[in-house]
Amino acid sequence: MNRHCTRKPRTLNPLRLLPLLAALGAGFAGPAQAQSLVDLFQAAKGYDATYQSAKAQAVATVAKGEQARAGILPTVGLGAGASQTNQDSSLASLNGRSFNTQQAQISASQPLYRPANQAAYEQGKKSSDIAQSQLVAAEQDLIVRVSQAYFDVLAATDTLTFLRSQKDAVAEQLASAKRNFEVGTSTIVDTRDAQARFDLTTAQELAADNDLRVKSLALDQLVGQSGTAPKPLLAPVVLGEVQPADVNAWVQQAQDNNPAVQQSQIALEVAKLETEKANAGHKPTLDLTGSYGVANNNGSTTTNGSYTTNVATVGLSFNLPLFAGYAIQNRVKETLALEDKARSDLDAAKRTVAQATRTAFFGVQSGLSQVKAYEAAEASSQSALDANKLGYQVGVKINIDVLNAQSQLFSTKATLAKARYDVLVGGLKLRQASGVLKDDDLQPINAQLAP
Repeated sequence: MNRHCTRKPRTLNPLRLLPLLAALGAGFAGPAQAQSLVDLFQAAKGYDATYQSAKAQAVATVAKGEQARAGILPTVGLGAGASQTNQDSSLASLNGRSFNTQQAQISASQPLYRPANQAAYEQGKKSSDIAQSQLVAAEQDLIVRVSQAYFDVLAATDTLTFLRSQKDAVAEQLASAKRNFEVGTSTIVDTRDAQARFDLTTAQELAADNDLRVKSLALDQLVGQSGTAPKPLLAPVVLGEVQPADVNAWVQQAQDNNPAVQQSQIALEVAKLETEKANAGHKPTLDLTGSYGVANNNGSTTTNGSYTTNVATVGLSFNLPLFAGYAIQNRVKETLALEDKARSDLDAAKRTVAQATRTAFFGVQSGLSQVKAYEAAEASSQSALDANKLGYQVGVKINIDVLNAQSQLFSTKATLAKARYDVLVGGLKLRQASGVLKDDDLQPINAQLAP
């Protein structure tokens, strides 16, 4: 016989679902996705406060430069007024008069010859060029800062990885030394050497882990993201030669394109225009003026009738300075001295940029040579380690020899990885010094990152 039981439906408490949902969410959540150099640069471009400040400053500088245009454009003004007049007089014919007046006037003025205003307008246009150059410099600086922070994290990651591998290798040597001591084939010295090296590697691992955390936080702060995970370089790493290979070509490029040189060149041109403005103090000015006014009166001090008056005027306004207490002459002396200063600043900027470009060029070339040397040293260190391990097994080498060989190999690996990163960043710094660095220059580096 079938028996049917009826149960009252249970009410499910939504709060009990929270732990389950959280567990499901954690189960479906994958590992943090690694970001490429281009991805993090684009993130930094929209977040970095220094770059955003430079963009705002560029907009403000352009707007300030446009203000100088007002000196060569017409000005127009509109005025209006109303008044009420109550008159008392001892003459009966003029006593008790009351009337009001409404008036409006529009006036305009167009500069015809104002050399100082024209020079100021040219200076305003130069200010826009300076703003553009400053923005380019800020973007180039951001590219280098992001790239440096990116590869700092990779270098710190490699160092930590190599130290952990070294720690595992030392742990194996320590275990082997303990076994050999127990069976009487080695002395306690091997065990203590291995233990000391294990403790030292552990301390180095802790320091490297902290260094990686600090470098990661710096990258996070720069790009405005948390938990950034830079993509590593693909193996084998292929580093291209510096093109062009002539340092003088890079220096000449820097003289033409470096933002610092461009800003100094524009500053010299602005100083020359300032001298023109000062000399304009001796010159006359000529303006075209015009006005049109309407006045409506319902009486006056002498009449009771209403009337309207329309007045239109057109004229020329001429002004010729005759003597200003030597102010203009001294102003010209000042601007000429400032012009010489701007010229000296331009020379200093060119020399500084040339030196920086040469330093960056030879730094990249030296870095490429070091990478090749470290690659050879890595192969030699690996061979030395293998030989020491074999010698230890047959009894011609002691444990400290193996430990030293292991330390040398992993140290060489970390140094080699850092040298490669320095070459990549150095190439960007060389292009920055020559003034041709753009965000597209990150694409070749991006292509060498792991997918």
